[in-house]
Amino acid sequence: MPQVKICGITNLKDAGIAIDAGADFLGFICYPKSSRYVAPARIAGILSDLRSFGFTQDRPLSAHLRTVGVFVNESLKSIRQILAQTGLDLAQLHGGESPQVLKQLNGRAFKALRPTSLSAAKTDAARFASLGPGSGPDLLLDAYHPDAYGGTGQRADWDIAAALAPTCRLLLAGGLDPTNVAEAVARV
Repeated sequence: MPQVKICGITNLKDAGIAIDAGADFLGFICYPKSSRYVAPARIAGILSDLRSFGFTQDRPLSAHLRTVGVFVNESLKSIRQILAQTGLDLAQLHGGESPQVLKQLNGRAFKALRPTSLSAAKTDAARFASLGPGSGPDLLLDAYHPDAYGGTGQRADWDIAAALAPTCRLLLAGGLDPTNVAEAVARV
């Protein structure tokens, strides 16, 4: 069954809307150069409110919901500090991080790939997929952009995603919207 990650959450209201829409993961951008960056103290406040009160009076916060901080070339020490300070469940590593960084995060991180080819995607999947959290995801596949680490609105290569999907638990990102997400799920 496909899982959904809504990324770029910046406030409690949007978090509630994403949860109400059925999100399995809430993503918070921990990359200061992003326009959707959220300071760790703000993330901690949003998560505290969600955990304390649930997102509505009628429905408690889902037990399967996981929260994700998106990091780009951040130090291991900083990632650990932010995870501890905020209460985020997982780290999505979206930069040039090594497999060693994932290993040292002890099952609390997964790698985002922005491959330029199927060959590059397979090479990176072989390096990183086995290091994802035990309950997944193993990898996230996003669109390649030479100057940006994500959030470009460009569509990821669905053929590459489809080739990787049988071998790992994969989240697909990049240019997904209400007009194409059903096709993306069907193809990948």
